[in-house]
Amino acid sequence: MGAFEIVGGNKLKGEIIPQGAKNEVLQILCAVLLTPERVEIENVPNIVDVNKLIDLLGDLGVEVEKLGDEHYAFTAKEVDIEYLHSDVFKAKGSGLRGSIMIVGPLLARFGMGYIPKPGGDKIGRRRLDTHFIGFQKLGAEFNYRSEDNFYQVEASRLKGTYLHLDEPSVTGTANIVMAASMAKGTTTIYNAACEPYIQQLCAMLNSMGGNISGAGSNLLTIEGVEYLGGCKHRVLPDMIEIGSFIGLAAMTQSEITIKNVNYPKLGIIPDTFKRLGIKMELRDDDLYIPSQDHYEIESYIDGSIMNISDHPWPGFTPDLLSIVLVVATQAKGSVLIHQKMFESRLFFVDKLIDMGAQIILCDPHRATVIGLDRAVNLRGISMTSPDIRAGVSLLIAALSAEGKSTIHNIEQIDRGYQNIDRRLQAIGADITRIS
Repeated sequence: MGAFEIVGGNKLKGEIIPQGAKNEVLQILCAVLLTPERVEIENVPNIVDVNKLIDLLGDLGVEVEKLGDEHYAFTAKEVDIEYLHSDVFKAKGSGLRGSIMIVGPLLARFGMGYIPKPGGDKIGRRRLDTHFIGFQKLGAEFNYRSEDNFYQVEASRLKGTYLHLDEPSVTGTANIVMAASMAKGTTTIYNAACEPYIQQLCAMLNSMGGNISGAGSNLLTIEGVEYLGGCKHRVLPDMIEIGSFIGLAAMTQSEITIKNVNYPKLGIIPDTFKRLGIKMELRDDDLYIPSQDHYEIESYIDGSIMNISDHPWPGFTPDLLSIVLVVATQAKGSVLIHQKMFESRLFFVDKLIDMGAQIILCDPHRATVIGLDRAVNLRGISMTSPDIRAGVSLLIAALSAEGKSTIHNIEQIDRGYQNIDRRLQAIGADITRIS
């Protein structure tokens, strides 16, 4: 088990380039199973979850070529369906949440898809009903083996249908879109997720010969095709990492330029941080964050306390609420953080309270933060990262704190952030990776 040792209090300065979007690339990698032709993907982040999925694709028989840093080609000409019944697959598939999205492509192309109960962050209930109800409505037969937590779907040929999703699940929408892309007839998906990740997936499938319209809205129409071919695709910069760097700059009073952010795809992320009083400037496609001694949380027009909550896109992404919460601890003013989607995601605030933050955890979904306005600095402590986003939030808190902090279980952070220690060192952070 690894750890980070961090000496806080340093002001950082320089440029930082966001990695490729983790939540997009997991979908894109699964989509290579839809075609026997070569698919090139650029801007693939070198992170644990992505590398695990690439390894899983290789085990399935997909030819994997590394063409350069963050640049791969995949050819799924000879896919070993029997591997899906192996104990090795059950072990690897259950260790990665994103593995669920191989089911839709396998079902579309081979008429069958199997997956063990996938792993991932322990942030609350993350049900899979949306995926499998969608497959069933497309004509697949579903079976769940409770004795070994194994999911199976099979169909001789999927048929297009009307689907009204019970929730706008990003991975559920992606899985159903990939399955429907080769179904017979027209599939209409209402209450679909419309995140940039889904928009990118639809654009990729269309470049492969698919026929999908409505991307960017919650109503998708998919005209099934007989065959999908190869393509080239570039992954967007990771908007969660961009938001994390905005929060890092504010907390450490640093001057940071975030390069090549693809600003139109960031939605309301910049505006949400501006509501905390954080200044920023768009320079071409770079986001410049000036050093700020103080930042003040806005209140509503009637003077009532600001409430920042998560919501399906185009609302504020739940993956950045932990960052917003940490940033608010050193702001002037108070804010109510409302995490609607996952009931265990705010439990990490006990570590921030130990560091000196003034936070009231109202219930599993809500926390009130009383900003210290830098009157009292956070203090370094030893702590453990519970999940990817909380881990980076604690890392940001440690970089702003007085004294030394140790963060254990950094494997969680490595799952979503590429070489984060080296990239932060390059702009002046005192962070060391230890065993």
